[in-house]
This record gives sequence, structure tokens and C-alpha cells, in this order.
Amino acid sequence: MRWWHERLKAAGITVGDIAERDGRLTLDFEDPEGQRLALVDDGGKGAAHPYAKSPVPAEQQIRGLGPITMTVPELRPTDLVLTNVMNARQVRDYPHPESNHDRVHVYEMGEGGPAAELHVAVRSYIAPAHPGAGGVHHVAFRSPDKDYDAWAERLRELRIPNSGKVDRYWFRSLYFREPNGVLFEIATDGPGFAVDEPLDRLGESLVLPPFLEGKRQQIEAGLKPL
Repeated sequence: MRWWHERLKAAGITVGDIAERDGRLTLDFEDPEGQRLALVDDGGKGAAHPYAKSPVPAEQQIRGLGPITMTVPELRPTDLVLTNVMNARQVRDYPHPESNHDRVHVYEMGEGGPAAELHVAVRSYIAPAHPGAGGVHHVAFRSPDKDYDAWAERLRELRIPNSGKVDRYWFRSLYFREPNGVLFEIATDGPGFAVDEPLDRLGESLVLPPFLEGKRQQIEAGLKPL
């Protein structure tokens, strides 16, 4: 955490202090567009896949994504969807870092752990978010390929309005909104990002799905160089 704190500061990134939150060391920071992010000490849980070409030493590299934090005005409607539809379980809660009067409720899926948690902050007085820089479009939940049809059928049986099956080329998705308006996505593992380029070259060039290839020039014109 100290290594990352110094690295972010040196890069001119807006970064907070290292703090303990929900029993884990956490470092809050923002990207240049105001997106709020955090590095969380996962205690070494889960698999790590160091990237040999990274300028960051292997022992300092980010291990994965999660947990996710979302904010709602009222817990009960979201809780009903998470527990009765998504098969998640509420395991604990802790004070919100910006207000001790507000609570953050932790839901686990599968075997649990930092990469399989959703943190739901309840803040009734916060205005709804609007699309744009610094915002989050949706929350994605990972699903094995074999369960995709069952999830589609489950949403249909429960009469939950949803997108229906959506083919994203690298994976397949289902979208629906939970009662507080947050967009949820159920996304499969496969076919995977190696269907059209070697794994050892991921990220070296802009790869588009076939249905967007015809708009490459337009899409590239709107991207910021890295």
C-alpha cells in the first residue's frame, strides 16, 4: 500500500491516506475523470496472474477486481433482489467512510472473499447519479457459461424485466435493473478474450467485435491516447 501511495502521488493522482475499512487496508484515489477507485488488501486470497511486461514489479501488481461498492437510498428492495434472485447472502456491515451515521452492507456470492463481494452503501439523502465522466454504467456479475440459460430462465420465471440474451462476442450477457435503479449485468466467462488475439498480446492494440469493426475510424477518433 505504501508503494502504491507513493506511485500515485508521484503521478499527480488525487489519492487519500491508507486506512483500515471493513478490516482491510484500503487506499482511495480518483482517475483523471473523477472516477472513484480504491486499492484493497485482499490478504493474499484468490489466484494471482502477474504480467511480465508490466512496469510494476510482480509483487506489487494488482491481483484482480473487487469488492464493488454501490449506493442506494433504501436497502430493502435491493436486498430482496440480491438474496432472493441473485442467491447472495448478507454477512456483515460497517460504517460508511464518509459518515458514521450511514452503514455499508456486505453481500457474498459463491465462496465469498474480496473478489466475490458486493458492498451496498445506504445513503437516503444522496442525489441519484447521472451518466457521464466519473460515473459507473453498471455492475457485472460473473457466471459460468453453463449457467447462462438457467439465469435467463430464472429472470423470465420471476417476471423481472430484462434485456434478454445479448451476445457480446467475447461473452454473453443479461441486463436488468434492481429496484433502486442500478443496472445489473450477468456475464459469462466465455468464449473469452482469446477468441480473436493471442493472450500474450492483449491490450497492445484496439480490438473491436465484428459488429463494430465498420465504425473503427469513428471510435478511434474519440479515444484518448494512452
